[in-house]
Amino acid sequence: MDVVTDPWSWWVEPFTANGFMQHALLAGLLAVLATSVVGTWVVLRGMSFLGDALAHGVLPGIAIAFIVGVDTTFGALLAALIMVGGINLIRSHSPLPEDTSIGVLFVGFLALAVVIMSSRSGSYTGDLNRFLFGSITGVTPDDLIRQGVAAAVSVAGVAIFYRAFLVMTFDETQARLLGLRPRLANGVLLVLLAVSIVASFEAVGNLLVFAFLVAPPATAILIVRRVPRIMATAVLLGALSVVVGLLISFHNDTAAGATMALTAVVIFLAVLAGRASVAAVDTRLS
Repeated sequence: MDVVTDPWSWWVEPFTANGFMQHALLAGLLAVLATSVVGTWVVLRGMSFLGDALAHGVLPGIAIAFIVGVDTTFGALLAALIMVGGINLIRSHSPLPEDTSIGVLFVGFLALAVVIMSSRSGSYTGDLNRFLFGSITGVTPDDLIRQGVAAAVSVAGVAIFYRAFLVMTFDETQARLLGLRPRLANGVLLVLLAVSIVASFEAVGNLLVFAFLVAPPATAILIVRRVPRIMATAVLLGALSVVVGLLISFHNDTAAGATMALTAVVIFLAVLAGRASVAAVDTRLS
C-alpha cells in the first residue's frame, strides 16, 4: 500500500502538486475552525437537534438565491437568521417545548426548499447537488475569503461571550444573577451557529455539515474535560478528518465532503470504543 510504502506520494504530494487540493484543504480547515468552536457549545448544551435543523433550514435561502441569481451565501445566511428569529419567536409565545418549535420550523423550511427545487423555475437552475453534498474541490478564492471571515466571526464571538456561554451552559439561573444576560447570549450563540453552518456548506454541503458541527466536539469531550481544551482538541480532530478524508477521496475518487464527514464519525467511534475498552479493563482490575 502506498500509504505505507510510499508515504510522500500518498500523504504529501496531492497537496503540493494540485492547486485544487490546496484550496480544498484550506476550505476544510476553515470550516472545521468555524464549526468546532461553536459546535462545542452545541454539544455541551444538548442543542444538536437545533444544529441539524439549522443546517437544513438554510436550503430555501440557497435555492431562492440560486434561482434569482444572487450570492447563495447571502441567501443561506438570511434563511438561517430567519429561522433563528422564528425559533425565538415561537418559544416566547408558545407553551410547547423548545424542540417542538424547532421541529415545526425544520419541517417547514425543508418542505419549502423541496417545493422551490421541484417548481418549474427551480427545474432550470442547474445542479443543486453541490449545495446538498458540498463541492470542496471547486472552491474559489472568493469562497475562501468568505469562509475566513465567517470563521473569524465565530471565533471572536465565542471569545467575547465565553463567560456567558460557560455559566449559561451549566446554570442559567446563576448566569442571570451574575448579570450575564442569558437570553442575549443564547441569541448570539444561535447567530454564531448559523454563521458557522453557512461558512461550511461549500465544503461539506448542508446534508453533511452536521457531522462537522457535532462529531469533533463530541470526540473531544471523550478525551478532555475543560472547555478551552475541548474546543482546541475538536479543531485538531476536525483538521485530522479533513486531511485524511481529502486524501482518501483523492486516491479513491470518492465524494470529498462525504468522505471527510465519515472520517470524523469513524474517529468518534474509534475513540468511544477505546474509552469503553479502557473502562472495561479498569473494572476487571478493580
